Amino acid sequence: MFLIERDVFGLPEIDNIGAVFWQNRSTVMRHLSTASEGADALSQELFRARLDALIDLSHPLAKLTRAMPWIEIEGAVSATLPPAPVGAGRPALPIRLMAGLLYLKHAYNLSDEATCERWLENCYWQYFTGEVYFQTRLPCDPSSFTPWRNRLGEAGLEELLAQTIEAAKTMRAVTTNELRRVIVDTTVQEKAIAHPTDSRLLEIARQKLVKLAQQEGITLRQSYEREGPRLRRRAGGYAHSKQFKRLKRVLRRQRTVLGRVIRDIERKIDTATVTTSLRTMLARAEQLRVQHRKAKNKLYALHAPEVECISKGKSRHPYEFGVKVGIAITARGGLIVGARSFPGNPYDGDTLAEQLEQAGILSGEKPHTAIVDLGYRGRSLEGVEILHRGKPKRLTRRQRSWVKRRQAVEPVIGHLKDDCRLRRNRLKGALGDALHVLSCAAGYNLRWLLRWIALFWASILRLFTGIFGLPNREIGMQAA
Repeated sequence: MFLIERDVFGLPEIDNIGAVFWQNRSTVMRHLSTASEGADALSQELFRARLDALIDLSHPLAKLTRAMPWIEIEGAVSATLPPAPVGAGRPALPIRLMAGLLYLKHAYNLSDEATCERWLENCYWQYFTGEVYFQTRLPCDPSSFTPWRNRLGEAGLEELLAQTIEAAKTMRAVTTNELRRVIVDTTVQEKAIAHPTDSRLLEIARQKLVKLAQQEGITLRQSYEREGPRLRRRAGGYAHSKQFKRLKRVLRRQRTVLGRVIRDIERKIDTATVTTSLRTMLARAEQLRVQHRKAKNKLYALHAPEVECISKGKSRHPYEFGVKVGIAITARGGLIVGARSFPGNPYDGDTLAEQLEQAGILSGEKPHTAIVDLGYRGRSLEGVEILHRGKPKRLTRRQRSWVKRRQAVEPVIGHLKDDCRLRRNRLKGALGDALHVLSCAAGYNLRWLLRWIALFWASILRLFTGIFGLPNREIGMQAA
């Protein structure tokens, strides 16, 4: 053996190797280069394995990555984004990265934080979002989802949903004729609010008004900090034991307390300098104080005034609190071609024209047949055949067979709620209602495409197995 001096190569002493590593950790753990950074950046990764060499390219997600129209997605989404502000600031995140994360988030039913954590440890997810080499840092801060989603807006998320339909057309998973015959139905997208009760809402309104008054420097004559929680506990006990007369007396006292706080604040505020938050809370608290059981346009949540009470019609769950959304799917394959929210709880038949218009824009094919339930009776559209079981004697045999397919939309809605996060909407405002249902529909279509790819190649493998008599494993190795 030959002894070589470390100084010849400029190597540190053995005792100092750990210290040198942590001093240079920013170099060792740097963000690896991607294709978007140019050829010069990629030349530095000459001796590093690429992601396409680490993963199985026959995996459904890898196949879908190559089939997705990423260039068209970036072009269409960039046209809907507002112009970047002029001046210094952090550059925007890549469109493909954030679009891919939104797809994966709703396809796998994950939160923003869980999506980023799973992306860090999953090679296939990084390959799907356009990375060339394995990344060792989070793609973004989880809080970046909210501003990026708001920048996209409803038009941008409609583009993401439309591109999943375009990918299905490119892969020949759906035909043009299938896009012209759709099934339409509505459901409720519940908001992330607590179950509304009069006692709880009155007490929360009092607490918020007292807190805002303190922030404004207003000294109240009485804040009812002790009596308010005590009244709420008494109301809960009386409601549980079904002592409704006593419950009514407690609620009447709570309304009196809230009215005193409202009037005390209104006497002492300066209308010229009062903040918007205090003015808004005063209006909502007054609406809450005067509303009764049969009132119209009730307030069910102080932080979400857009929430509506929609009757479900089932004894185990009679009411849902949220917004009505419409879903349109292809009658044969079950691919979602339209999803949008309808604030105001309109009649189902009045939503059909807007739903079919959106389906035609997103799919590129105007529907000529709409299969619906009895909630759409009494409405007709020019150039669209509306089929339902209301008058069965007027239906032909083929029309009756299509009407039987109407139930196919029910499992799609169930998967949207249980697997794609439609069950509970945590986004703020009416805009959040519109964005959430579109994101869920795009995630469902991604799951639909992955399932179609897996079933398509499985059928091919079975065909080759039957023709050549080869085992499935050997056929799979040859196909890969």
